[in-house]
Amino acid sequence: MATERQIAANRRNARRSTGPRSAAGRKRSSRNSLRHGLAAGVATTAERLNHVEQLARKIAGANADVVRLGNARTLARAAFELAQIRRVKVTLISRVATFGAFETPDASETAALHFKQLLRCIKRGELAPPNRAEIPAMPATDPERTAEAIRRALPELIKLDRYERRAAVRRARALRSFLEWKIRNTTYDHALR
Repeated sequence: MATERQIAANRRNARRSTGPRSAAGRKRSSRNSLRHGLAAGVATTAERLNHVEQLARKIAGANADVVRLGNARTLARAAFELAQIRRVKVTLISRVATFGAFETPDASETAALHFKQLLRCIKRGELAPPNRAEIPAMPATDPERTAEAIRRALPELIKLDRYERRAAVRRARALRSFLEWKIRNTTYDHALR
């Protein structure tokens, strides 16, 4: 049985852990799952399913039985997921190289922010809002530009690393399973001859 003190502490903790309360915070957190969608799995659309199936049939070969095709599907799914994660990383780096930042500010939000800053300055009696810290310009030459883009994208790339490692392990397991099954059946076929 919980004491009154524990119940009060639980209620305080619950009030603090209900998520963002402001409209901007709720809007930002509502888009969390849409950021990259890598946790959802690979084969979610018909096009992706078709691509994975074609790859599995190429891996399994023309005379594949049900077990071999199943192993090939697992391998194809893992390979496709790993390729998808790597495409996301490349896209992220190229976006940062192009825009100088991962997220480009929305024009309407930027205008509203400048207007609010101007109103605050007028209330304080200042003539102009203080200069915001601008994003430094990207280097002009390609090797430096790419290096700077990777440096700026590094926090997001680190987040994607977990997904990439998980997909690489899944692909390695699937490949090992596929090869073990293939070796086992090849040995068995030679023994029958």
